[in-house]
Amino acid sequence: MMMHRLSLLLAFLCAVSAGAQQIGTNAPAAKDPTFTISVKSQLVTEAVTVKDKQGKFIKGLTAKDFTVTEDGAPQTIRVFEHESLPTGVEPLPVAAPEDERVVVYNRLSRTSVAAEGESRKYQNRRLLALYFDMTAMRPNDQTRALAAAQKFVRTQMTEADMVAILRYQGGSVDVLQDFTADRNKMLSILETMVVGEGQGSAEGVDDSSSADAGAAFGQDSGEFNIFNTDRQLSALQTAARMLGQVNEKKSLLYFAGGLHLNGNDNQAQLQATVDAAVRAGVSFWPIDARGLVAGAPLGDATQGSPGNANMYNGGAAQASNDRFQQSQDTLYALAADTGGKAFFDNNDLAAGMVKAQQAISDYYLIGYYTTNTAPNGRFRKIKITVADASAALDYRQGYYANKEFGKFNGTEKERQLEDALMLGDPVTELTIAMEVNYFQLNRAEYFVPITVKIPGSELARAKKFGAEHTVIDFVGEIKDEVGGTTVTNLRDNVDVKLSDASAADLAKRPVVYSSGFTLLPGRYSIKFLARDDETGRIGTYQTSFVIPNLNKEAKRLPISSVVLSSQRVDDKQALFNTMKGKEQAKNDAVNPLVNAEGKLIPSVTRVFRTDRELQVLLQAYVGAAAPVAGAAPAAPPSPVVVFVSLFRDGKLALETEPVQVSALAANRLGTVPINVRVPLKGLDAGEYQCQVTVLDGAGERAAFWQGALQVTQ
Repeated sequence: MMMHRLSLLLAFLCAVSAGAQQIGTNAPAAKDPTFTISVKSQLVTEAVTVKDKQGKFIKGLTAKDFTVTEDGAPQTIRVFEHESLPTGVEPLPVAAPEDERVVVYNRLSRTSVAAEGESRKYQNRRLLALYFDMTAMRPNDQTRALAAAQKFVRTQMTEADMVAILRYQGGSVDVLQDFTADRNKMLSILETMVVGEGQGSAEGVDDSSSADAGAAFGQDSGEFNIFNTDRQLSALQTAARMLGQVNEKKSLLYFAGGLHLNGNDNQAQLQATVDAAVRAGVSFWPIDARGLVAGAPLGDATQGSPGNANMYNGGAAQASNDRFQQSQDTLYALAADTGGKAFFDNNDLAAGMVKAQQAISDYYLIGYYTTNTAPNGRFRKIKITVADASAALDYRQGYYANKEFGKFNGTEKERQLEDALMLGDPVTELTIAMEVNYFQLNRAEYFVPITVKIPGSELARAKKFGAEHTVIDFVGEIKDEVGGTTVTNLRDNVDVKLSDASAADLAKRPVVYSSGFTLLPGRYSIKFLARDDETGRIGTYQTSFVIPNLNKEAKRLPISSVVLSSQRVDDKQALFNTMKGKEQAKNDAVNPLVNAEGKLIPSVTRVFRTDRELQVLLQAYVGAAAPVAGAAPAAPPSPVVVFVSLFRDGKLALETEPVQVSALAANRLGTVPINVRVPLKGLDAGEYQCQVTVLDGAGERAAFWQGALQVTQ
């Protein structure tokens, strides 16, 4: 659960100053000036199938035989290849069961499909992507889909086939296996996929066939269906864009238990998904995992009785049948608009995979650098012809051009962030530093504050209503590294209004953004993105972190993470604060970085000046005896002793006096809040090793923490 504590602060950047670089009109005149030429180009690729009157592929054509125009303007072909994909070959020999080396391979982390690069490893290969929408399939449908995929891999694959495995289970699109011809590896991934994954976002039924739950009138379940369908289509769009990094023709075999549009509310996302597939050269081949359905007129045992008049006049049966047909109509539209075919009403799902396999035959890969470099996002019509007028050509009829960020609408901006979050290679146009800490709240939960710093000099400022401001978008996601599921996420948009003084200082101060989450012990990964909403520049920070189970710590004194800082600010003076009243007070009560003196700003870079004190904050957990009925109250835990040492080159440079700190009253964990101030005046500039020592005299336990820091004058 995310703790709704969001604040944006300006903090002084404590770092070693570097010599200013003169640029633009401030640069001195040079005797031999140099000039930079910037050239923008966009490579457009087309997979073209050419057949004669008998439907046979025409071989032996060259680039000179093709004419390509874009919006009527002739284009020069720069890339030309013939992809040879035989369709009449026999499948690979079926391996004996004892020869199948089905082992547990490490699944790929959530990433993008690897680009082909210079290796041309996909040349003359048929690329099939198996996409399992676990949110759109019931457990029995998931079992049927996985069994069909295993059957295809075992008995239908040919030497020309390469298969990738993708999965959507509600949080993200996971690439479980990139394109490979290794059948053992694919079978291992398929057999280790868990049936029942992705459940919880199933579409609710809200029509004449709806079950009578006997509940009071509430919010229409159709409201939630709109968002569920949009998420499924958006995930499919993300998968298509992942595959777009490969130039060859791709077929995405979409396993789902139907997809139901809710009136016109999902039409925009449906069109965006189709556009992304067409632009990426991906054809959808939906396979209805429900197979051949013979449903009862009033529904099967998965839902209750309608309990209304429509069950007697046929309205309920008609509504159920209409809903089923509409769920297949959407799959049909996805296939028809992208060049694929839908496979319905057949229990042999592997047969649908074979149809997709056989549909990809020989084709020519044609590429050209468009002469229209305007980034206007408009549709550009492509026309390809050959000298033989009787030949039939099949190719993508056009594409949408790239678009400048300044011309994006709100929906396009959101999609840009979603795409950046899904990328395996992080976007690093902005510099981001992050610190993740943890503090125990109770026996099970831990509060995890995160602090993000962005150099203010990298942010654009613009005039809005006569005042300086800078706009920043934030999006983050925390995943469980063991299970690969999304635990929690964050989305925030911040419009920071600046005074004349703060706007002038922004170039030499970082912007600090803080938030907090509540997590259980475990191994996690966090990916955090920030975007300058004026220029569209994005920065990414990604790391793994561990929250230990301090309840199992027996030998050493359990302590939280250690926060080093040199600044505490008044939280009421924050430039941005989304929380008001009781909600803010509730969050402040559990955030150890906030007290009566203000909010402590962690030094993410751990660079400190000698004219400011170093503050060391942490918590120790000495435990408290559980009260026994009828017994005398237990004695309070003994105080702990804390001191901080700074070492340089292995020698002690500074050490504070030992301080005794007592546990909080009426706290079952025996939480001891520790805040030690360390004066740095008199220290030489350089790198130091900081050690925090915590001693529990009563329990005869100790805890030690060490970390590096930099001291500047």
